[in-house]
Amino acid sequence: MTLSIGIIGKPSSGKTTFLNAACLTHAKVSEIPFTTIEPNKGVAYVRSKCVCKELDVIDNPQNSICIDGTRFIPINLIDVAGLVPDAHKGKGLGNKFLNDLIKADILLHIVDITGSLDKTGKLISVGENDPYDDILFLENEINLWFKEILEREDWTKFTKGILTEKRKVVEALYDRLSGVKINKRQIILSLRNSNLESKSPSSWTELERLEFVKSLRRIAKPILILANKIDKDISIKNLEELKNKYEDPIIPCSALAEHFLRKYHEDKIINYVPGLNDFKLINEDKLKEKELDMLKKIKIKILDLYGGTGIQKALDYASFSIANQICVYPVSDVNTYSDNKNNILPDAFLIEKGTLLRDFVGEKIHSELAANFMFGIDAKTKKRLGENYELKDRDIIRIVTSKS
Repeated sequence: MTLSIGIIGKPSSGKTTFLNAACLTHAKVSEIPFTTIEPNKGVAYVRSKCVCKELDVIDNPQNSICIDGTRFIPINLIDVAGLVPDAHKGKGLGNKFLNDLIKADILLHIVDITGSLDKTGKLISVGENDPYDDILFLENEINLWFKEILEREDWTKFTKGILTEKRKVVEALYDRLSGVKINKRQIILSLRNSNLESKSPSSWTELERLEFVKSLRRIAKPILILANKIDKDISIKNLEELKNKYEDPIIPCSALAEHFLRKYHEDKIINYVPGLNDFKLINEDKLKEKELDMLKKIKIKILDLYGGTGIQKALDYASFSIANQICVYPVSDVNTYSDNKNNILPDAFLIEKGTLLRDFVGEKIHSELAANFMFGIDAKTKKRLGENYELKDRDIIRIVTSKS
């Protein structure tokens, strides 16, 4: 399955602008809370150094894009309705919002770093809201949502069933939580982190259940904070204060600036590669004076100061540093690095670090190939690889089956 990232935050924080910028979609944007009712979806791209330069070949990507030796690989984004306090109880569009996030692997929390929105997304004076409070309430809401999915209305019956049916705790919890895209490894780690490995769920206290789901949420749905609207005067001060309170990484960004840059590139007014800290004007005559002035401000206040708009950096960091993805290139010919249609390095797939060769074939290529799998060949070394070979970043692999 393709990596899926959920875009979260309170109403009007810039979630939909982020989606539009990352995917060049045209979802409706407004300062009115709950403009997003149905989830908006799009395809974005993450960057990985392409193997074409290493091999000194001219590639012909089919499922991705290669720009000057950088491979842009597709991922899925989903922007859901804004989250407000007590969303897990159904307030606002709470239940709908949370259910839309079930299939996400990672969550990007778009925080209004100017502090000019109250908890419901309504405009207030700049700096009146503390962005750190937004982080706390949102993480708490998602943790409580996890807790409700765990407990439901039949927790006692569920835990008694584990004892009477002599079920393994991990198996029982996996069955109960599988709809939230959670695997057994994540459950085992959460039990260990919560010191509940040897304790029957029937004797878990409410506090222990909460600690378990907190750990599970951090592992299964990790959250990356994006400090949006970083170009505003108060933003630098608020960002520094937030860094003193929040220990995990925070990426400063301007979704609006990225959207303008990508749109001008699409209209052939500038040359801009997402993630870079510069652009080149190629059709200045099409711009009004105000637009030129805006581009200059983007260059000085965002690109020069932060090394980019932060949008591409956030997607890359979430995918590679948090989700531990690596890039693998399947080919049919290990000498030309091509597929059956002579496309050189046609596909680049993201997979989790530690994935075994046979699992990769079944999950990313075709289940029938996995059923008839014999061995793989490393296209770089020409060595034969067994089904339990652990794939590495930038591997180029040919799959050999009994029907090859």
